[in-house]
Amino acid sequence: MNGGDIRGDVRPEIWKTIAGTLQSNDGNHLVTFHPFGRTQSSQWFHNEPWLDFNMFQSGHRRYDQVGKDDVRSWKGEDNWRYVLEDYAKRPPKPTLDGEPSYENIPQGLHDTTQPYWTAADCRRYAYWSIFAGSCGHTYGDNAVMQMHKPGDRNRAYGARNYWFEAIDDPGSFQMQHVARLMLSRPFFERVYDSTLVVDQSRGYDFIPATRGRSYLFAYTYTGRAFTVALGRISGKTIRACWYDPRTGASQTIGIFENVGTHRFQPPRKRQNGNDWVLIIDDTSKVYSLF
Repeated sequence: MNGGDIRGDVRPEIWKTIAGTLQSNDGNHLVTFHPFGRTQSSQWFHNEPWLDFNMFQSGHRRYDQVGKDDVRSWKGEDNWRYVLEDYAKRPPKPTLDGEPSYENIPQGLHDTTQPYWTAADCRRYAYWSIFAGSCGHTYGDNAVMQMHKPGDRNRAYGARNYWFEAIDDPGSFQMQHVARLMLSRPFFERVYDSTLVVDQSRGYDFIPATRGRSYLFAYTYTGRAFTVALGRISGKTIRACWYDPRTGASQTIGIFENVGTHRFQPPRKRQNGNDWVLIIDDTSKVYSLF
Protein backbone atom coordinates (compact mmCIF):
# COMPACT_ATOMS: atom_id res chain seq x y z
CA MET A 1 0.00 0.00 0.00
CA ASN A 2 1.60 3.18 -1.26
CA GLY A 3 1.03 6.62 0.24
CA GLY A 4 -0.39 6.59 3.73
CA ASP A 5 -3.23 9.04 4.43
CA ILE A 6 -1.86 11.74 2.17
CA ARG A 7 -2.83 13.56 -1.02
CA GLY A 8 -1.31 12.19 -4.20
CA ASP A 9 -0.51 15.66 -5.50
CA VAL A 10 1.85 16.25 -2.57
CA ARG A 11 5.28 15.19 -3.88
CA PRO A 12 3.81 12.81 -6.51
CA GLU A 13 7.29 11.87 -7.70
CA ILE A 14 7.85 10.10 -4.36
CA TRP A 15 4.74 7.94 -4.69
CA LYS A 16 5.49 7.07 -8.29
CA THR A 17 9.03 6.04 -7.38
CA ILE A 18 7.84 3.90 -4.48
CA ALA A 19 5.19 2.28 -6.66
CA GLY A 20 7.64 1.55 -9.44
CA THR A 21 10.05 0.01 -6.95
CA LEU A 22 7.32 -2.18 -5.45
CA GLN A 23 6.22 -3.38 -8.86
CA SER A 24 9.68 -4.08 -10.20
CA ASN A 25 10.94 -5.87 -7.08
CA ASP A 26 7.80 -7.75 -6.05
CA GLY A 27 5.41 -8.20 -8.93
CA ASN A 28 3.39 -10.82 -7.06
CA HIS A 29 1.65 -8.26 -4.87
CA LEU A 30 -1.10 -5.84 -5.84
CA VAL A 31 -0.35 -2.13 -5.38
CA THR A 32 -2.73 0.66 -4.42
CA PHE A 33 -2.55 4.11 -2.83
CA HIS A 34 -4.03 5.16 0.53
CA PRO A 35 -5.22 8.77 0.05
CA PHE A 36 -6.06 11.60 2.44
CA GLY A 37 -9.53 11.91 3.94
CA ARG A 38 -12.38 12.49 1.47
CA THR A 39 -10.15 11.87 -1.55
CA GLN A 40 -9.53 8.88 -3.79
CA SER A 41 -6.46 7.41 -5.46
CA SER A 42 -8.15 7.73 -8.85
CA GLN A 43 -7.86 11.53 -8.65
CA TRP A 44 -4.14 11.29 -9.38
CA PHE A 45 -3.11 7.75 -10.27
CA HIS A 46 -5.97 5.96 -12.00
CA ASN A 47 -4.10 5.55 -15.27
CA GLU A 48 -0.75 4.72 -13.71
CA PRO A 49 0.28 1.18 -14.77
CA TRP A 50 1.31 0.32 -11.20
CA LEU A 51 -2.12 1.07 -9.67
CA ASP A 52 -3.86 -2.32 -9.61
CA PHE A 53 -6.95 -1.13 -7.72
CA ASN A 54 -8.27 2.14 -6.34
CA MET A 55 -8.75 3.14 -2.75
CA PHE A 56 -10.64 6.06 -1.24
CA GLN A 57 -10.93 7.38 2.29
CA SER A 58 -14.50 8.45 3.01
CA GLY A 59 -13.28 9.68 6.39
CA HIS A 60 -14.89 10.45 9.71
CA ARG A 61 -17.08 13.50 9.13
CA ARG A 62 -20.86 13.87 9.23
CA TYR A 63 -22.95 15.32 6.44
CA ASP A 64 -22.87 18.77 8.06
CA GLN A 65 -19.15 18.83 8.88
CA VAL A 66 -18.01 20.37 5.61
CA GLY A 67 -14.43 21.65 5.57
CA LYS A 68 -13.21 24.57 3.52
CA ASP A 69 -11.33 22.21 1.20
CA ASP A 70 -14.33 19.91 0.70
CA VAL A 71 -16.84 22.22 -0.96
CA ARG A 72 -16.34 21.09 -4.55
CA SER A 73 -16.06 17.36 -3.87
CA TRP A 74 -18.17 17.00 -0.71
CA LYS A 75 -19.96 13.66 -0.35
CA GLY A 76 -20.54 13.71 3.40
CA GLU A 77 -21.20 10.19 4.63
CA ASP A 78 -22.16 8.92 1.17
CA ASN A 79 -19.17 6.64 0.67
CA TRP A 80 -21.07 4.84 -2.11
CA ARG A 81 -20.58 7.92 -4.29
CA TYR A 82 -16.81 7.34 -4.36
CA VAL A 83 -17.40 3.82 -5.65
CA LEU A 84 -19.60 5.00 -8.50
CA GLU A 85 -17.15 7.77 -9.41
CA ASP A 86 -14.26 5.32 -9.56
CA TYR A 87 -16.15 2.87 -11.75
CA ALA A 88 -17.09 5.64 -14.16
CA LYS A 89 -13.40 5.98 -15.04
CA ARG A 90 -11.72 4.00 -17.82
CA PRO A 91 -10.25 1.50 -17.74
CA PRO A 92 -12.37 0.19 -14.84
CA LYS A 93 -10.42 -0.86 -11.76
CA PRO A 94 -11.66 -2.38 -8.47
CA THR A 95 -12.05 0.06 -5.60
CA LEU A 96 -12.75 0.03 -1.86
CA ASP A 97 -13.13 2.32 1.13
CA GLY A 98 -9.77 2.15 2.89
CA GLU A 99 -10.88 4.31 5.83
CA PRO A 100 -14.52 4.94 6.66
CA SER A 101 -15.59 6.22 10.08
CA TYR A 102 -14.20 4.02 12.84
CA GLU A 103 -16.26 2.60 15.66
CA ASN A 104 -16.00 4.65 18.86
CA ILE A 105 -14.26 7.63 17.28
CA PRO A 106 -15.67 11.20 17.45
CA GLN A 107 -17.77 12.39 14.54
CA GLY A 108 -15.47 14.80 12.77
CA LEU A 109 -12.45 13.08 14.36
CA HIS A 110 -10.88 15.87 16.43
CA ASP A 111 -13.62 17.30 18.68
CA THR A 112 -14.19 14.82 21.51
CA THR A 113 -17.35 16.64 22.63
CA GLN A 114 -19.08 15.40 19.47
CA PRO A 115 -21.06 12.12 19.36
CA TYR A 116 -19.05 8.99 18.61
CA TRP A 117 -19.57 6.71 15.61
CA THR A 118 -21.27 3.46 16.53
CA ALA A 119 -21.51 -0.11 15.27
CA ALA A 120 -24.65 0.86 13.34
CA ASP A 121 -22.69 3.52 11.46
CA CYS A 122 -19.96 1.02 10.65
CA ARG A 123 -22.54 -1.36 9.23
CA ARG A 124 -24.03 1.42 7.12
CA TYR A 125 -20.66 2.30 5.60
CA ALA A 126 -19.98 -1.36 4.83
CA TYR A 127 -23.27 -2.16 3.10
CA TRP A 128 -23.44 1.16 1.26
CA SER A 129 -20.01 0.78 -0.35
CA ILE A 130 -20.18 -2.96 -1.00
CA PHE A 131 -23.65 -2.84 -2.54
CA ALA A 132 -22.44 0.03 -4.75
CA GLY A 133 -19.78 -2.36 -6.06
CA SER A 134 -16.66 -2.00 -3.96
CA CYS A 135 -14.41 -5.05 -4.01
CA GLY A 136 -14.13 -5.18 -0.22
CA HIS A 137 -14.38 -3.08 2.90
CA THR A 138 -12.27 -1.83 5.80
CA TYR A 139 -13.55 -1.82 9.39
CA GLY A 140 -11.72 0.24 12.01
CA ASP A 141 -11.94 0.82 15.75
CA ASN A 142 -10.52 3.87 17.52
CA ALA A 143 -8.76 2.13 20.41
CA VAL A 144 -7.48 -0.77 18.28
CA MET A 145 -6.17 1.58 15.60
CA GLN A 146 -3.84 3.23 18.14
CA MET A 147 -3.41 0.12 20.35
CA HIS A 148 -4.50 2.20 23.35
CA LYS A 149 -3.44 0.53 26.60
CA PRO A 150 -3.12 1.31 30.32
CA GLY A 151 -0.26 3.68 31.06
CA ASP A 152 -0.46 5.56 27.77
CA ARG A 153 0.02 9.26 28.48
CA ASN A 154 -1.68 10.41 25.33
CA ARG A 155 -4.84 8.91 23.92
CA ALA A 156 -5.69 9.99 20.40
CA TYR A 157 -9.18 10.99 19.31
CA GLY A 158 -10.73 10.58 22.75
CA ALA A 159 -10.34 6.80 22.98
CA ARG A 160 -12.68 5.56 25.70
CA ASN A 161 -11.49 1.98 26.15
CA TYR A 162 -8.36 -0.12 25.69
CA TRP A 163 -7.51 -2.10 22.58
CA PHE A 164 -8.01 -5.48 24.29
CA GLU A 165 -11.53 -4.39 25.22
CA ALA A 166 -12.25 -2.72 21.89
CA ILE A 167 -11.62 -5.90 19.91
CA ASP A 168 -14.97 -7.02 21.31
CA ASP A 169 -16.86 -3.92 20.17
CA PRO A 170 -20.04 -5.04 18.40
CA GLY A 171 -19.16 -3.66 14.97
CA SER A 172 -16.14 -5.93 14.69
CA PHE A 173 -18.30 -9.03 15.13
CA GLN A 174 -20.98 -7.77 12.75
CA MET A 175 -18.58 -7.48 9.82
CA GLN A 176 -18.65 -11.27 9.49
CA HIS A 177 -22.33 -11.06 8.54
CA VAL A 178 -21.43 -8.78 5.62
CA ALA A 179 -18.93 -11.29 4.28
CA ARG A 180 -21.24 -14.22 4.90
CA LEU A 181 -24.02 -12.59 2.91
CA MET A 182 -21.83 -11.54 -0.01
CA LEU A 183 -20.32 -15.01 -0.38
CA SER A 184 -23.67 -16.81 -0.11
CA ARG A 185 -24.61 -16.02 -3.72
CA PRO A 186 -22.60 -16.01 -7.00
CA PHE A 187 -20.14 -13.20 -6.30
CA PHE A 188 -18.59 -12.18 -9.60
CA GLU A 189 -21.85 -11.74 -11.49
CA ARG A 190 -23.16 -9.17 -8.99
CA VAL A 191 -23.60 -5.52 -10.11
CA TYR A 192 -24.97 -2.34 -8.62
CA ASP A 193 -28.40 -1.48 -10.05
CA SER A 194 -29.84 1.97 -9.34
CA THR A 195 -33.16 1.07 -10.95
CA LEU A 196 -34.17 -1.65 -8.50
CA VAL A 197 -35.53 0.70 -5.81
CA VAL A 198 -38.42 2.68 -7.27
CA ASP A 199 -38.84 5.20 -4.45
CA GLN A 200 -35.20 6.14 -3.86
CA SER A 201 -34.26 8.79 -1.31
CA ARG A 202 -31.22 10.62 0.12
CA GLY A 203 -29.07 10.66 3.21
CA TYR A 204 -29.76 7.91 5.71
CA ASP A 205 -32.85 6.89 3.73
CA PHE A 206 -30.77 6.01 0.67
CA ILE A 207 -31.17 2.33 -0.25
CA PRO A 208 -28.41 0.77 -2.37
CA ALA A 209 -29.43 -2.31 -4.33
CA THR A 210 -27.33 -4.89 -6.08
CA ARG A 211 -28.15 -8.03 -8.06
CA GLY A 212 -26.84 -11.12 -9.73
CA ARG A 213 -28.65 -13.06 -12.43
CA SER A 214 -30.89 -14.88 -9.94
CA TYR A 215 -30.82 -12.79 -6.75
CA LEU A 216 -30.85 -9.24 -5.44
CA PHE A 217 -29.99 -7.45 -2.21
CA ALA A 218 -31.24 -4.06 -1.00
CA TYR A 219 -30.12 -2.37 2.24
CA THR A 220 -32.07 0.07 4.40
CA TYR A 221 -30.29 1.79 7.28
CA THR A 222 -33.43 3.35 8.75
CA GLY A 223 -35.86 0.48 8.32
CA ARG A 224 -38.07 2.50 6.01
CA ALA A 225 -40.50 0.75 3.68
CA PHE A 226 -39.50 0.80 0.02
CA THR A 227 -40.70 -0.45 -3.35
CA VAL A 228 -38.67 -2.82 -5.53
CA ALA A 229 -38.97 -3.28 -9.30
CA LEU A 230 -39.36 -7.00 -9.92
CA GLY A 231 -38.58 -8.92 -13.09
CA ARG A 232 -34.92 -7.86 -13.05
CA ILE A 233 -33.67 -11.30 -12.02
CA SER A 234 -34.54 -14.77 -13.32
CA GLY A 235 -37.49 -16.87 -12.19
CA LYS A 236 -41.25 -16.89 -12.57
CA THR A 237 -41.55 -16.60 -8.80
CA ILE A 238 -39.25 -15.12 -6.19
CA ARG A 239 -38.60 -15.78 -2.51
CA ALA A 240 -38.05 -12.77 -0.20
CA CYS A 241 -36.60 -12.54 3.29
CA TRP A 242 -35.09 -10.01 5.69
CA TYR A 243 -31.44 -10.44 6.74
CA ASP A 244 -30.42 -8.92 10.07
CA PRO A 245 -26.99 -7.20 9.82
CA ARG A 246 -26.64 -7.30 13.62
CA THR A 247 -27.02 -11.05 14.05
CA GLY A 248 -26.85 -12.69 10.62
CA ALA A 249 -30.30 -14.23 11.13
CA SER A 250 -33.08 -14.09 8.54
CA GLN A 251 -36.87 -13.84 8.52
CA THR A 252 -38.94 -15.21 5.63
CA ILE A 253 -41.33 -12.74 4.00
CA GLY A 254 -42.99 -14.88 1.35
CA ILE A 255 -43.10 -15.97 -2.28
CA PHE A 256 -44.28 -13.61 -5.03
CA GLU A 257 -44.75 -13.44 -8.78
CA ASN A 258 -41.67 -11.93 -10.39
CA VAL A 259 -43.50 -9.10 -12.16
CA GLY A 260 -44.38 -5.48 -11.50
CA THR A 261 -43.36 -3.88 -8.24
CA HIS A 262 -43.70 -4.82 -4.58
CA ARG A 263 -43.47 -2.72 -1.44
CA PHE A 264 -41.53 -4.22 1.46
CA GLN A 265 -41.87 -3.17 5.10
CA PRO A 266 -38.88 -4.00 7.35
CA PRO A 267 -39.42 -5.30 10.90
CA ARG A 268 -39.74 -2.92 13.85
CA LYS A 269 -40.12 0.83 13.82
CA ARG A 270 -38.36 3.22 11.49
CA GLN A 271 -35.23 4.78 13.02
CA ASN A 272 -31.52 5.15 12.33
CA GLY A 273 -29.77 1.87 13.02
CA ASN A 274 -32.83 -0.33 12.41
CA ASP A 275 -31.03 -1.64 9.35
CA TRP A 276 -32.03 -4.64 7.26
CA VAL A 277 -31.06 -6.32 4.01
CA LEU A 278 -33.84 -7.44 1.72
CA ILE A 279 -32.86 -10.68 -0.03
CA ILE A 280 -34.82 -11.77 -3.10
CA ASP A 281 -34.03 -15.07 -4.81
CA ASP A 282 -35.28 -16.95 -7.85
CA THR A 283 -37.27 -19.78 -6.22
CA SER A 284 -35.75 -22.31 -8.62
CA LYS A 285 -32.34 -21.69 -7.06
CA VAL A 286 -31.19 -23.25 -3.81
CA TYR A 287 -29.46 -20.56 -1.79
CA SER A 288 -28.84 -20.29 1.93
CA LEU A 289 -31.56 -18.54 3.94
CA PHE A 290 -29.32 -18.38 7.02
